[in-house]
Amino acid sequence: MDVANPRAEITPKPPNKKKVSKKAEELSHSSSTLKLEPSFDLFQLLPEEEGGGTPVECVGNMNRDATFYMNGEADTLAGYQIMNPQNDIKKLPDPFKMVENELQPFSDSIKELVSSDQPILSMAAKHFFEKRHGKRFRPTIVQLLGKACAEGTPEEAIGSSWAWSGASDVEVPGGAVTPSNHFGSDPWRRQAQLGQIVEMIHVASLIHDDVLDEADTRRGGEAVHKLYSNKVAVLAGDYLLARSALLLARLENTAVVQIMATALESLVAGEIMQLKSAPDTLLRMETYLQKSYYKTASLICYACRSVALLGGHAYGSNMATASEEFGFHLGLAYQIQDDILDFTAAASVLGKPALADMDLGLSTAPILYAAQEFKELRPLVKRRFKNKGDKQKALEFLYKSDTAMDKAKNLAKFHAQKATDALLRMPQSDSRDALVRLVHLVITRKK
Repeated sequence: MDVANPRAEITPKPPNKKKVSKKAEELSHSSSTLKLEPSFDLFQLLPEEEGGGTPVECVGNMNRDATFYMNGEADTLAGYQIMNPQNDIKKLPDPFKMVENELQPFSDSIKELVSSDQPILSMAAKHFFEKRHGKRFRPTIVQLLGKACAEGTPEEAIGSSWAWSGASDVEVPGGAVTPSNHFGSDPWRRQAQLGQIVEMIHVASLIHDDVLDEADTRRGGEAVHKLYSNKVAVLAGDYLLARSALLLARLENTAVVQIMATALESLVAGEIMQLKSAPDTLLRMETYLQKSYYKTASLICYACRSVALLGGHAYGSNMATASEEFGFHLGLAYQIQDDILDFTAAASVLGKPALADMDLGLSTAPILYAAQEFKELRPLVKRRFKNKGDKQKALEFLYKSDTAMDKAKNLAKFHAQKATDALLRMPQSDSRDALVRLVHLVITRKK
């Protein structure tokens, strides 16, 4: 074991990425096709002290100028530290109340949009939308970010890196979206529709996940496959994805279609990664974070980039880049916090069984940090806790550690701060500041 780097023994090099041949690339792409990179190749995955660093610059991350939208007015949140106890987070606008009335018509209409001529399929597809609205987390992000993007004037799409901008052809008075003409405009409507699409994709992924994981409950109620059957649940999830694809096409922005289709691909990649990762890779924090990106953060960050495009901003613009970076780090912070709560919150609070990840053989941030401290835990992780007593032993190592849970919390805070930093590159507005408060909510929630 490398004494200077205790992580060296448990962090084998990641496998080389599969390359698409030039011939296949030419057949599936045109000169106007976006060349998308996974967000973890664009933005920082780990803190510097854990081996993280700034990724190589490319079109997707090159415009990260923190001063671009400065207009001479002081930003009252400049340098804001999201976990500073001296900050009164309640002074910032409430994110859910701010867009509650705007979201209501879209929340009501989504039940009609997922209706089907087949009664059982229709009931299964509408299950989550009728019974448990929750906080409408993802549509709230989309709605708030659309308002925040309206505060920044779109840049001119020029130069080689702007070969095809992806920005929507915005038809509003004055030719550009502004805070005064945004509400009720065509871009506002399309952004709100994107929120519906994201929620449909998310719910479809939950239905499919519950079938794969054989889960009994979801959001405090019975899982769809328990109410109906596995076949009906799978078809209901497929139907939601089909409906979301149709609504996505109606946005009439091919770049947004490509970006959101990539989000769908990422959800599947995450599920496969969860099921089939090689034993040695299960000890790598990078593997865990990449899987978390695919399964959780990808849908959020790709939706955020798409919001900017629908508002008239180009793919590689400062606003679109800040939007995706915000979504990337927020999604990871959300998932890490979720994984921490799996060990610290009761099932009655979570709305799903506690220690569910370990029951599925999954190791999340708290266990991985404990494995860095206790080498006896590593074989248990690699065999996915399959032997009798493995889960109990793993928990004993976790609770014996003085640092594992704190390190996991610090990792969540790292991504929460990065999400905040990305927001602070946007012009100050109530909507942007409400998103800052939302970041704080994600990192401090108890369920």
